[in-house]
Amino acid sequence: MKDTEIISLASVHFFCVLAVILSALIPAFVLEKFSVLGTHLPWLCICSICVAAVNIIASILLKPNPCLKRNSVSHKVTRFLKSCLYFMVSCLLFHTIIVLYGAPLLESVLETFLFAVLLSTFTTLRCLCFLGLNVQTWIRVFSKNGAMSIWDSSLQITTVCSIVGAWFGAFPIPLDWDRPWQVWPISCSLGATFGHVAGLVTAPLWIFWNRKQLTYKSK
Repeated sequence: MKDTEIISLASVHFFCVLAVILSALIPAFVLEKFSVLGTHLPWLCICSICVAAVNIIASILLKPNPCLKRNSVSHKVTRFLKSCLYFMVSCLLFHTIIVLYGAPLLESVLETFLFAVLLSTFTTLRCLCFLGLNVQTWIRVFSKNGAMSIWDSSLQITTVCSIVGAWFGAFPIPLDWDRPWQVWPISCSLGATFGHVAGLVTAPLWIFWNRKQLTYKSK
């Protein structure tokens, strides 16, 4: 494991954290009465777009998972369309799971779907960018001792932190506090965001700290 790999990973994570922070700050100068709590749905869209843009650009520049097939235009278009399809399936799957866990079925459909888009951006889209479209690779990465690179370990940490953060964010909703951030899905999306940021910060530090013990098998 080279230190340059850890630096590259840390740089990508830094820009992802920066994208989350700027998504809450920059729109306030452009959109009237913008705030994360007051105009939560626009923020969900902006945050998802910003984080997605950083991950897509990083995957293009760094190419942690280079494709071995012919790099033709038609192949790139096919991969892009499949990636979009996978992402939409992920959004619908997260939406279904969220409803099964107690979200309103017919009410607040847009809120639930945008929350699902945010979760998919934090988890599925990063996997699409850094693992590609091979489902077997995804299964391998998220199985026990399946990580074969620091990028795999990073995806494990950030994905788990995002989902756990969203789960913890649901706890305050039924409490009778009458706070603005208890409105669905604010606390869950904020929990997922804080969890994702925590994972982005923790992953490079954990990998650096354990770099001598981490021995990745060759692919």
